[in-house]
Amino acid sequence: MILVILIAVLFAGGFLVWGVGRRSPLGARWISLLLLSFNLAVTAVFWVQNHDRTSFFGGAWLADISWDWIPSLGIRFHLALDGFSLPLVALTFLLGIMAVVCSWNEIRERVGFFHFNLLFVLAGVTGVFVALDLFLFYFFWEVMLVPMYFLIGIWGHERRNYAAMKFFIFTQAASLFLLIAILALYFINGRYSGLYTFEYFSLLQTPVAGPTAMLLMLGFFISFAVKLPMVPFHTWLPDAHTEAPTAGSVILAGLLLKTGGYGIIRFVIPLFPEAAKEFAPVAFALAVVGIIYGAVIAFSQTDLKRLVAYTSISHLGFVLMGAFAWNEMALQGSLMQMLCHGISTGALFMLAGSLQERIHTRDTSRMGGLWSVMPRMGGVAMLFVMASLGLPGLGNFIGEFLVLMGVFQTSPVTSILGTAGLIFATIYSLAIIQRAFHGENSGRWHPGDLTVREMSILGVMIVVIIWLGLYPQPVFGTVLPALQQLIASTAG
Repeated sequence: MILVILIAVLFAGGFLVWGVGRRSPLGARWISLLLLSFNLAVTAVFWVQNHDRTSFFGGAWLADISWDWIPSLGIRFHLALDGFSLPLVALTFLLGIMAVVCSWNEIRERVGFFHFNLLFVLAGVTGVFVALDLFLFYFFWEVMLVPMYFLIGIWGHERRNYAAMKFFIFTQAASLFLLIAILALYFINGRYSGLYTFEYFSLLQTPVAGPTAMLLMLGFFISFAVKLPMVPFHTWLPDAHTEAPTAGSVILAGLLLKTGGYGIIRFVIPLFPEAAKEFAPVAFALAVVGIIYGAVIAFSQTDLKRLVAYTSISHLGFVLMGAFAWNEMALQGSLMQMLCHGISTGALFMLAGSLQERIHTRDTSRMGGLWSVMPRMGGVAMLFVMASLGLPGLGNFIGEFLVLMGVFQTSPVTSILGTAGLIFATIYSLAIIQRAFHGENSGRWHPGDLTVREMSILGVMIVVIIWLGLYPQPVFGTVLPALQQLIASTAG
């Protein structure tokens, strides 16, 4: 029942904080923080208790619950957790806590409704990571959409309405491709087996080949690629990040983008292995383009949040590349990249939000010399910028290194081209520090440095990114059995 509890706590808590927030905004903040802390503690204890268990594909997962929901349509309430989804669920609650704390003073209007939407987004993300009935998966996929639209549209910055509508149109249009592909697979499986079901394990056995398999695979792939996001479907992301409140940017970059990578690894390739293999060269090309394009465009930005947003396009190109390499090393790298990108980019957005709150601008051309007056922020920013460029000893290096090594086994040319992203990452990462914190304080800024509250949450993220960089074995030990069985499921 752990999976039901984790999701139910978020849904019920959302309504609770909405009601409490009308009378006590502070109460809504504390309840949200306590509920997410409870979920993270439960997940951490569960992880420790099950770290030596082997989860295997189609068998005894770490947690598995399946109930009849709409049996006449073959729909079940099926949730399951394995070593692949467990770290992502833990990341969801960790970044959820960070989002609540970083918005403590930023959000002053309709606080209860803000936390309602925040908890509902996190409930949808959690459901996406554990749903194994494709109808249920699509339900949670859609649950993420509307609350994030409100987070951007109500509490965002100057052009929030435009950014929220653009986000909604892109993601909703992409979701229609996913829905059509799921329904087509449902009917094809029903005609083949006589059993109409949305069950993941049953649909894995559906014999789909040729053009039909390619079309269905593309339906899944486009939906996940838009959320990842992949060039050329990325244009909603910079606007959404730039206009979203800090908490929205943290959740968007740290979690919603990861649902795209998760969907490709969990669904696209296992359900359509032959079509995915045929499509792999195209996916590699798109990944390389995204890595280089995102890095080059990031360097040209003067809006700090927009700069960090484009770095996400570059970093998540490695996730796409590793997924289609489809070997243990590359998949471990993709997961590690998702985790570490969530931590490092989430921290950079938190720093950008703190900086904007103090000096009321995101324009790096108006900054400079801030290290002299904000040494704590400068030091923390330097560490996460180093993580972003892939400095050894920090988690992002592990993810990108494993992806490139794994891809080299499949496509050496793709791996070599992908390394160009590391060079460009160094350029734009150092540009962030150079423009914002070094040089002359021409704006005569004298803002306050990071507070104890801000240093506390950033300190947790520093510990996590260093731990993942120096001792990633606990994560690898958890995820490897699940990835091995995912690979084995496509071998035949």
